Amino acid sequence: MTGLVLEGGTLRGLFSAGVMDAFLEAGIEFPYIIGVSAGIANAVSYVSKQYGRTLLYLQKYRNDPRYMSMQNFLKDGAYFGLDFAFNTIPNELVPFDYETFLQYKGTLIAGVTSAKTGKMVYLNELADNKTWDILRASCALPIYFPPIKLFGEEFYDGGLRCPVPYAKAINDGCEKLVIILTNPEGYVRKLKASYVMTAKLTKRRYPALEELFLTRYKVYNLQIQHINALEKSGKAIVFRPAFSLNSFEKNTDTMREVWQMGKDAGAARIDEIKAFLE
Repeated sequence: MTGLVLEGGTLRGLFSAGVMDAFLEAGIEFPYIIGVSAGIANAVSYVSKQYGRTLLYLQKYRNDPRYMSMQNFLKDGAYFGLDFAFNTIPNELVPFDYETFLQYKGTLIAGVTSAKTGKMVYLNELADNKTWDILRASCALPIYFPPIKLFGEEFYDGGLRCPVPYAKAINDGCEKLVIILTNPEGYVRKLKASYVMTAKLTKRRYPALEELFLTRYKVYNLQIQHINALEKSGKAIVFRPAFSLNSFEKNTDTMREVWQMGKDAGAARIDEIKAFLE
């Protein structure tokens, strides 16, 4: 079985969306898809076969204060307008094709991080509801989002604990992987002041998260080393953007360029992907 593995990265995920739109054009489907944060959020439009949907709604609403603004933070404690992003857009403004989505016969997994334990939890994204509570949890980066409650527990962004969930795909039986990263080749994550600050802000209420923030750069770099080894051995095909992307990009022309870069990268390797799937 070949699995599709998706890194997050907020608006860096437009690159991933472009790659997946190239797959859609070529009629390529995967029996297993796993991702965290923006990765899995963009994957649902791929599974519903809505070409260009991610680019459409981000170009249209990224700079709408209802989507992302301090106004939302003051009102609801979240920089992202949660109800606008996960309810109004898919259910009113850029309609989501739930019927096609639910016809998908494969496995679709979203990773979330337990606020209480700091451990990774994997959930069936096909079981999500029309206000996308599981997606909200997988995208819930502390400070920008409040914790999201599921099953009586609080969860945060899956990328905190596991930025690229390729190991879960392997454990679930994927012998080959197609991995879409949102940082360029050679990128090395460092311990940022923002990680230290967030660790301090969250440790009183969620002590298990402190270590995640202080060590996530090491976890990420080690994962990339493993992914590079998988690619070198022929067990993985890896897509990466050609240059560093802005996680909070505002320019709509740049958004299209990032999406197009992903689409071109995917289209250039369609034959390779088809052979890999066979």
